[in-house]
Amino acid sequence: MFETDARLALIQDWVSRELRLPLERIEPASSDASFRRYFRAFCGTMSYIVMDAPADKEDVRPYLKVSALLESLSVHVPHVYHTDVARGLLLLEDLGSTPYLQRLVAGDDPDKLYGDALVALALIQVRGAALAAELAPYGRAELAREMALMPEWFLGRHLNLAPDSVNARMLAATEEILIGEALAQPQVFVHRDYHSRNLMVIPARNPGVIDFQDALRGPVGYDLVSLLKDCYIAWPRERVERWVSQYRRQLLDRGADGGASEAQFLRWFDLIGVQRHIKVLGIFCRLWYRDGKSGYLADLPRTLGYVRDTCARYPELGPCARFLEERVVPALPAANARVAAAVARQPSPA
Repeated sequence: MFETDARLALIQDWVSRELRLPLERIEPASSDASFRRYFRAFCGTMSYIVMDAPADKEDVRPYLKVSALLESLSVHVPHVYHTDVARGLLLLEDLGSTPYLQRLVAGDDPDKLYGDALVALALIQVRGAALAAELAPYGRAELAREMALMPEWFLGRHLNLAPDSVNARMLAATEEILIGEALAQPQVFVHRDYHSRNLMVIPARNPGVIDFQDALRGPVGYDLVSLLKDCYIAWPRERVERWVSQYRRQLLDRGADGGASEAQFLRWFDLIGVQRHIKVLGIFCRLWYRDGKSGYLADLPRTLGYVRDTCARYPELGPCARFLEERVVPALPAANARVAAAVARQPSPA
């Protein structure tokens, strides 16, 4: 609490005394899965977002670099007004408090919202083709390291499953297939978390795009699958395929590589989705077992569902599909119930 209070006092002093803004009040805006926090600062007729990223835990320089790249592409990211890199403070444009997820759950037209998101993604991938060279590659090591989170945190810690030698080899072979497929795709500017919680509904130049600091140069299908096979909301396969086709047409119309056929592009989309969702299964569990954040475990069944569905569609992933159906699916409800009981036993914060 002392550290939190000290950081909040620092923010208030920075905004009012150092930046000389007429600060009236400051309130929490959001937090995320990292050590970053966000506050909304009300200053007269204006409001701003303050990113609080303690320098000993987070480095704001990647955020600033990617922000400048995306802003140069006319993507609506929060404009950066002031920075204090040494203390991990940024004063940003306030894009409001309405993420895509909120409006989609409320019943807003998904075709309109996703239409805007796909146009913005095309700006990132097509206009950003040259700028992608300034990003680190989403290479073999990164892809493998991400997928290793699933056996450790999802299978081992959450489900208490230890694959036998046959299944361990099968999982390793599956990872090799997915890595090869990812590296074979056209390599583009990848946001890496382009989904309904990181797209804000705004009146002008929708959507507002946030949480992009981990951008890399990687597979063309990655951000598309993050958006359309979202870990927080799901859509019928037929509708997803229609949006995938719509996006491929945008790429082709802009002279970008959309694959030799719709089937190839859909394969790119599906298989990088398996890599992403395997990673996310591990991350969601790590957030509980390492960081004490249980809220993401409710999204495990949906995320696992994407992996199951895709593995069942592609023969080379058939062994993985069987392992999931026989060993993983039956174990998940009890594991989630165990965590829910543990959370319920925790004392309420004072």
